[in-house]
Amino acid sequence: MNTSYYLGVDIGSASSKAVLMNENREIIHTSVVQLGTGTSGPKKVIDELFSKTTLSIEQVNYMVATGYGRYSLEHVDKQFSEISCHAKGINYVFKNVRTVLDIGGQDVKAISIDEKGKVLSFYMNDKCAAGTGRFLEVMARILETPINELGALDELSQAPATVSSTCTVFAESEVISLLSKKTKREDIARGVHNSIVNRALGLLYRTDMENDFSLTGGVAQNQGVIRALERVLKQKVYVAKTPQLIGAIGAALFAVEFGQERSRI
Repeated sequence: MNTSYYLGVDIGSASSKAVLMNENREIIHTSVVQLGTGTSGPKKVIDELFSKTTLSIEQVNYMVATGYGRYSLEHVDKQFSEISCHAKGINYVFKNVRTVLDIGGQDVKAISIDEKGKVLSFYMNDKCAAGTGRFLEVMARILETPINELGALDELSQAPATVSSTCTVFAESEVISLLSKKTKREDIARGVHNSIVNRALGLLYRTDMENDFSLTGGVAQNQGVIRALERVLKQKVYVAKTPQLIGAIGAALFAVEFGQERSRI
């Protein structure tokens, strides 16, 4: 029996992700490139995915795209919102999760889901870069620390600083002022992570806040943000090994679902 293949692609503002599944909903290959919509990212992430296998995109039975750049891809069978894809993707990884906080490159989403990964409600802040991956990039640059080392820096904090500004521009000035006062970088890093979570709480509190919680998106790779969220919620936060892939996983699951439905017609 020939294997059928299904492709989910998530084109975000800062990165592009792809997940290839078979008909049994098993993940065959994944790919992530740090290029988002409006760049070569969409093409590059697919090329990189298939470079890992002897397959070609022509052998894909059904393809679903999500994310900001979902309409920029050619030969897509269907597009879905990142809300639906993150809900479906997290349900695939963690059946117990009912509330999802997705922090991406330029927006934050709080999503309530049921036991089947269906969206019950969602709230989104996409009007400002504060509290997003872009915000972290700016803060890391000012702190002269690689963004992937902010979590480790945060862990050293003994006296967390307060970063109260809700605007990236003002927060930047606030952090520069803290540095001029000789505030330790680790304490500022902790303050930055607390600020991100405090901002996200405004969205989370509008959901039903049902257990269990998960953090998804590229920012979920930052242990400092995870710890800050766990301190506020006073419970474990479930994070996938590759949290930035959750949207693409959801898209791939939709591809399997709709692809198999089409084959039955």
